[in-house]
Amino acid sequence: MARDDERAADSPKPGITETLKQGLHLGRAIRLVWAISPGWAIMNIVLVVVQGLLPLLAPYFMKRTIDALQAVIAVHAGLAAFRPVLFWVVLAAAAALLAALLGSLAGLAGQYQSMIFSDKVTDIVHSQSVAVDLEYYENPSYYDTMQRAQVEAASRPIGVVNRLVGIGRNAVSLVGVAGLLLAFSPLVALVLFCVALPGALVQSVYARRQYRLELEQTEKDRQASYYHFMLTGTWFAKELRLFNLGSLFRTRFQTLRQQLRGVRLALSRRRTIAGLLAQSLTSAAIFGSLAFIAYQAYKGTVTLGSLVMYYSIFQLAVGAFSSVLAGVAGLYEDNLFLANFYKFMDLKPKVRAPANPAPAPTKISRGIEFQDVHFTYPSDSRKVLEAVNLSIAPGQVIALVGANGSGKTTLVKLLCRLYDPDLGRITIDGTDIRCLDPVEWRRTVSVILQDYVQYGMTAWENIWLGDVESEPDRGRITRAAELSGADSAIRRLPQGYDTPLGYQFKRGRELSIGEWQKVALARAFLRDSELVVLDEPTSSLDPLAEAEVFEHFRRVIQGRSAVLVSHRFSTVKMADYIYVLDHGRVAESGTHRELFARGGLYARLYSAQAARYQET
Repeated sequence: MARDDERAADSPKPGITETLKQGLHLGRAIRLVWAISPGWAIMNIVLVVVQGLLPLLAPYFMKRTIDALQAVIAVHAGLAAFRPVLFWVVLAAAAALLAALLGSLAGLAGQYQSMIFSDKVTDIVHSQSVAVDLEYYENPSYYDTMQRAQVEAASRPIGVVNRLVGIGRNAVSLVGVAGLLLAFSPLVALVLFCVALPGALVQSVYARRQYRLELEQTEKDRQASYYHFMLTGTWFAKELRLFNLGSLFRTRFQTLRQQLRGVRLALSRRRTIAGLLAQSLTSAAIFGSLAFIAYQAYKGTVTLGSLVMYYSIFQLAVGAFSSVLAGVAGLYEDNLFLANFYKFMDLKPKVRAPANPAPAPTKISRGIEFQDVHFTYPSDSRKVLEAVNLSIAPGQVIALVGANGSGKTTLVKLLCRLYDPDLGRITIDGTDIRCLDPVEWRRTVSVILQDYVQYGMTAWENIWLGDVESEPDRGRITRAAELSGADSAIRRLPQGYDTPLGYQFKRGRELSIGEWQKVALARAFLRDSELVVLDEPTSSLDPLAEAEVFEHFRRVIQGRSAVLVSHRFSTVKMADYIYVLDHGRVAESGTHRELFARGGLYARLYSAQAARYQET
């Protein structure tokens, strides 16, 4: 994906096929805006027409005012003859007031529509972020894609609509102005329209360059954001101080931001200079046209009022035409960035429900089997699992043992269907797990991972998150906390179960690592599931707390199947059956007694750990 982005940054200007594809992005954006807020879209259309016609009235009313005034002055008439002048002034004021009113209304409508749209699109991005496979989160290019999508999601689609509104409004004005200018002088009209083209060309050229620049700088942007996150985030606060990392990270952040600022400002300078040159050409054409019409007034061909009117129309014409061309160029720029948004939205998960999913089992009757399972992570070429065969009988507790990197946690990910095997299959009561809806299957599994999350929410919510589809029953939540050993720590908090955990929000209190692990265990214990998966469930608990947890464990699972992943052999010993993994293969399997008596890898691992507790 990163290489694709690099190729996109260096690619030539799009051909017809690519242009058509880009047009589809605009169409999708417009349809999205219409679907989210059709009422506001209709109001914008009405305002476009009215606001497009109103600017034509001001020059005409000014002409009539000046001509009426000139007539009064010429004949030295009395005050009563001044009434026509006042009449046209009042009409001009009414038109200006109406334009201001409609402008305010359009601004309010745009603000309402933008807020509604921004929140809805953010929700769409959140939904897509949850829907994509876990493998995307292990691919650096995905983060580039996601960042570009998030940066542009809330503003670009509504920006397309606002730009179209502006184009429509100026186009309406342009049609009226074109008729007046062509009636006065086709040559002047042609000159004025031609000088508006350089400005549009500048917009188009620099839109492309801006897009290429943002593609090239995305990773640096993310790196800078990461250093900012480390400097300000709770997770890094202790090591930041213990290892005196603040100055290093600040320097790296500032260096990255300086590099980003330098290239962006350089592009802005070039864009500004080119725009100024184009504007200078436009201004020369406007004032050249003014000189021409002034000469016509001097010869008596037109009145002074006409001079003022046509000068205003010249400005209006060039402004409207420039705005239309700039709007079109802006749409091109918007469309380039929309490509990022829709590239993210078009990501399709590989792990998904089949067309007609089999029902997830409410009770596992025959067991779970891994049959010749092979797996390699998409972002790596090294095989993590190779020809793995193992089984979990109903009500059986198995343990997975092995050195770091042997494939234990990967087996858990496959069992929870966060990934699908490359070869082989995993069956539940004889049904391939890929025939099940992954969401439905995960509802039947209780899991605590070794990298469990510490949510900045209340204590009871932190436990309830283990089964959010059930009503938040305080009795069940408390019972789960008692079984995991978290209850006593929670009751010591100022507001007990209603205390926010962590220091992110007011009245929050922090727990120790061991207490947090008990809270995470309570999450797994809360769900009434057929399978309990505990990946390093007691790694942060002291021996007494660990003994207390497993004293309750058999009662907690109540005949359900369980998978334990642990480096602690005091935990592993309680399993009914043990699988020893070595470099992605099942090296040994059996009970604790069988494996220890065999004197193989398990016995060596067990003895190495036990030796630390034995006297010399």
